[in-house]
Amino acid sequence: MPFPDDPIGAENQMPQPEPVQSEAGGSVLDEEPVHFNLRSVLGYILFVASLLGAMISLAAGLRALISTKHFALVPSIFLALSIGLALLIFLWAKRATKWHWLRWTFFGEDQLRAGWSVAIFAPVMAIFASLAGFAVVEAHLLDPKDHSFTASSTFYGEFTVLAGIIGAAASIAFIERRRNLLAFNLTGPRRVSHFFSGLVAGFLALSALVGSLSWGHWLSFGPVALSGAAIFKYGMIWGAAFLVVGCCEEGIFRCYLQFTLTRSINFWWALVLVGITCLGVSHRARGNGIWGVYDMALLGLLPCLVLHIRKTPRSGFWQASWVTSTLFGFIHTGNPGESWIGIFAAALIGFVFCVSIYVTGSAWWAIGCHASWDWAETFFYGTADSGNMATGHYLSVSPLGKEFWSGGAVGPEGSILVIGVILLLLAALVAIHGRKQPGEAALERAIG
Repeated sequence: MPFPDDPIGAENQMPQPEPVQSEAGGSVLDEEPVHFNLRSVLGYILFVASLLGAMISLAAGLRALISTKHFALVPSIFLALSIGLALLIFLWAKRATKWHWLRWTFFGEDQLRAGWSVAIFAPVMAIFASLAGFAVVEAHLLDPKDHSFTASSTFYGEFTVLAGIIGAAASIAFIERRRNLLAFNLTGPRRVSHFFSGLVAGFLALSALVGSLSWGHWLSFGPVALSGAAIFKYGMIWGAAFLVVGCCEEGIFRCYLQFTLTRSINFWWALVLVGITCLGVSHRARGNGIWGVYDMALLGLLPCLVLHIRKTPRSGFWQASWVTSTLFGFIHTGNPGESWIGIFAAALIGFVFCVSIYVTGSAWWAIGCHASWDWAETFFYGTADSGNMATGHYLSVSPLGKEFWSGGAVGPEGSILVIGVILLLLAALVAIHGRKQPGEAALERAIG
C-alpha cells in the first residue's frame, strides 16, 4: 500500500532545490539526503528505547521464570515490545524518519512487512485481552478458577479474547493506514446473506454427521435434557457464546492472519512456518492428536510446491491457507480430549473456511458456519466437544462401538466420518457460491 501524500498542501510546502547535476549529466545525489529534524531524532530514540526496554524486560522475565517457575511476568516482554514498536512504526508510517535502512527493515514495497505486523499484533492483542479479562473478573462475571463448560463461562472467556482481537486489529489497521479493521477479509458483497447461509450450512453439516452416526449405530439418542422456557434460554445463551467463538477463531486465522500472510508469503516462508508449527506441536502436546497436525502439513506440501514451481498467480493465498489451517489444527491440540482425527478435522475445516473467503470475498460465511456447527454440536444435539460435555444442552446422545467410527469421548469430530462430511461441505460451498463471483474488488481484497 503506497504511502499517501504529505497532508500539507502543495502551496504550503517549502520549495525543494533542484538536484545538482554532474558534468556527465547525472544527479550527484541519487537518494534523498538524511535530514536530522526533531521527528527523525525522536523516531531513532524510540527505536533504541524499544530495543533496550525489550531486552531489559526479557532479562527480567526470564530471570523470574527461572527462579519462580511462574509465567505471570512474561507478558511484560510483550508490553515493552508492543508499546515501543507500535509508536516507532507509527512514526515511520508518517514518514517521521528519513533513514532508508530503517524503513527497509520494516517496510517492503511501501507496506509494513507481514512478519512485523504479526509481531505487533500478538502482544497488542495480549494486552487488550488482559485488560478485558481483568475487567470481567473484577465484575465477577467470570471465575478464572472455574473450568466448567458452561454458556456463561464460554461467552465471557471468549469475549476477553475478542476484545483483544478487535483492539489489535484496529491498531494494525491504523498503523498500516487501512480504513478500518473490516479491511481484514470482512468486506465484500452480500455479507449478511453469506453469514446466514453459513449458519445454515454449519447446522446441516453437523446434523448430517450426527445422522450418519445414528444410522450406522455408532450413536444413540437419549432423553431430552431441557424443556419449556429453558430450551429458549440456553439456546440463546449458547448461540451468543458460539457466535463470539466464531468471531474469535475466524478473526485471528481467516481474517487477520490469512489477509496478512497472503500479501507477502511465498512457498519457502510457508514451509518454514509449517515446519515450526510441527516442531512446536511435538513438544507441546505429545499424544494429544499431534498426528492430525502432521497430516495437514503433509497434505498441503505437494499442492503448494506445484503452485510455486508453476509460478501460479496469486498462489500466496493458498500458501497462507496451508499455514493458517495447520496452525488452526495446532491450537486445538491444547484441548484435553482430542484425537488425531479431531485435530485433522479442525485443520481441514479451517481450509474449507479459507476457500469460503476465496469464493465469497469475505469471512462472513466462515463465521456463521463455525458458530452454528459448534452450537448444533454442543447445545442442540448435546454431544461431547473435544471430550467436554456442556451444561445446559437440549438433546442427549451417547457414542456406541469403536472410537474410530463413533468418535468415543472426543465426540462426533473424533469419528472418521467427519472427514467425509467436511469434504461434502467443501463441495457444496464451491457448487453454490463458486458460481457467484464476489466482484473483482472484493476478490482482490480476499486474496491479497
